[in-house]
Amino acid sequence: MYQILRSAHSGWRYLVLILLVVAIVQALVGWLGKKPYTEANRKINLFTLIFVHTQILIGLVLYFMSPLVEAGERYWKMEHIGMMIFSAVLVTVGNARSKKGDDPAAKHRAVALYFGLALIIIVAAIIRMTNVDPTRSFFGVS
Repeated sequence: MYQILRSAHSGWRYLVLILLVVAIVQALVGWLGKKPYTEANRKINLFTLIFVHTQILIGLVLYFMSPLVEAGERYWKMEHIGMMIFSAVLVTVGNARSKKGDDPAAKHRAVALYFGLALIIIVAAIIRMTNVDPTRSFFGVS
């Protein structure tokens, strides 16, 4: 069961990364191009939020099942989970802010900034993971 969840968690990250990039690009185009905030914008943001939260849930299950956490490996015990939960909070706040107000530019800006910060933290955590465990790679499913 652990290996299945680990593979799912590792593969699911690509869906999260793709959705984050799509949402950020869409938000930047809307913000800088002064476009209206559409139902399509809302849906891509919602799907991104759902996929990020699903990834966090799988990660939390792995956290409590993992022999790495029990072994006390600092990266897995503190850094990885902390960075990922913080990223999920950023995505949640960005999505919530995009629902408030009537100004489309402010909605797009909130998504671009919060989702962008979350993406940077997630990529940094994945890069750090590859440094901590050389058997893993950024592009390889591990």
